[in-house]
Amino acid sequence: MIPIIDIFAGPGGLGEGFSSFRCQKEQPVFDIALSIEKDIYAHSTLELRSFFRKFPCGKAPEEYYEYIHKKSLTNSPREHRKLRSLLFEKYPDEARQAQQEAWHVELGNNKDLNIEIDNRIREIIGAPDIKCWGMIGGPPCQAYSVIGRSRNKGIVGYSAENDKRSYLYQQYLRLIAQHKPNFFIMENVKGMLSAKLNGKSVFEKILDDLKFPRKVIKDQRRGTTIEYQIYPLIFNSSDSKKPEDFIVETEYYGIPQARHRVVLLGIKKDFSTVLPATLKKKKQPVTVKEVLGNLPELRSGLSREKNNTSGLWVERLREIVDFEWFEKHPDKELTAFIRKAVEKISQKSQTQGSEYMPYTTELFADKKLSAWYIDKRLKGVCNHTSRLHMVSDLHRYLFAASFAEKNGSAPLIAEFPDELIPEHKNVSTGYFNDRFRVQVAGKPSSTVTSHISKDGHYFIHYDPLQCRSLTVREAARLQTFPDNYYFEGSRTQQYTQVGNAVPPFLARQIAEIVHDLIKRTITGF
Repeated sequence: MIPIIDIFAGPGGLGEGFSSFRCQKEQPVFDIALSIEKDIYAHSTLELRSFFRKFPCGKAPEEYYEYIHKKSLTNSPREHRKLRSLLFEKYPDEARQAQQEAWHVELGNNKDLNIEIDNRIREIIGAPDIKCWGMIGGPPCQAYSVIGRSRNKGIVGYSAENDKRSYLYQQYLRLIAQHKPNFFIMENVKGMLSAKLNGKSVFEKILDDLKFPRKVIKDQRRGTTIEYQIYPLIFNSSDSKKPEDFIVETEYYGIPQARHRVVLLGIKKDFSTVLPATLKKKKQPVTVKEVLGNLPELRSGLSREKNNTSGLWVERLREIVDFEWFEKHPDKELTAFIRKAVEKISQKSQTQGSEYMPYTTELFADKKLSAWYIDKRLKGVCNHTSRLHMVSDLHRYLFAASFAEKNGSAPLIAEFPDELIPEHKNVSTGYFNDRFRVQVAGKPSSTVTSHISKDGHYFIHYDPLQCRSLTVREAARLQTFPDNYYFEGSRTQQYTQVGNAVPPFLARQIAEIVHDLIKRTITGF
């Protein structure tokens, strides 16, 4: 298999896509030989998934599923660690391999750590049967993202030039310069296209640096020059410097999410001059309802209430029809939608979910979606717990979801009744316009970001009868993580991991492009 080094791995979205790719003989092509991640919770997820992958496809031990089941029965971190230890002790060889693959370290200027990483990579790529290898990863993007730059403006004395996150891509660059992978994939936010450092375009500098990495890295300047051709993935060319050429709009490629990211494919020039293939657009987008509609229905919880029963939740929702604004609202068809939803809610019996819910798995109408997401051995769904919401937010969610069901689009803040608009200083600025955003059933979702860990207002479920924000599992499905991909940590930490990840199904398509190029380059591969 072709070794892959996964840098800034997060919970492993890129690695999952590459490792899941199979050739025509249904054999795996790529092996995640090393993955590096600094966040302890993302690393824990990464390590567990690595353990899962040490077994042949479909042959993971029953104890893996039992681990997920048992973890849902306790909130004790100590018990969680004990359960994980028992699982790993049961399969020591696979556990040791997973722990060797997934490293919990922070890439930076630690020379001793760099030496250790370099030695490990040399060990991996120095094996006699290695014909080629690659590097994948996305350096942290907070300093480049539009939202991050907006927040940084409010920090007294902030300077992008002095923000170490602005230069994290150089750690990626250092490894390319040192080890000369035959190919690499680098993913980042669209905001980097408009970001500037010292008055110069960040993207143009990164593009030039990646073409000649040894000209930039101090320790490598005297070494042999190496050159890379940098390709976009949406058309065949290595000559383009137009930033927009490198944007992948994922909703056109089978991802149920309008996630727009910069993706660069680097090919070492003396390895191959073959033009890579491009991503193939799908005939129809995959919608939110297609990937969320067969999950167990949940109700939200109540915050700031003495109890959190289903009955009280229904009672609080029913209060919406008694407000004066409701009777006077000019859109009588919409208020009829809301009234009907309230009546149906009172007839339902819903729970708030769990870290593992036993559930008779419903397959998708699309067989390919079922094959990608569903694992019948799971016999349920994990990471599927709803949040607590204030009653005032429940009424906003009910209004917004009913509006979207009626109109096919989420309401802007100006379309809310005055009584439902929160008292917030930013309401009149325009920045608050889509503060309560329903994920419309018949369309791909908006971009799932790490902000979902803060609150759920941008990620409201399309179903008024559930009246809540998305769960971790629902966000993970929009990101195309298979259902048996278990996220470790608290719910907040799980949300953050999912929001920061690369969609695995997109990564799988990129892996197919890379494999095709290698096959056309190496005779007999």
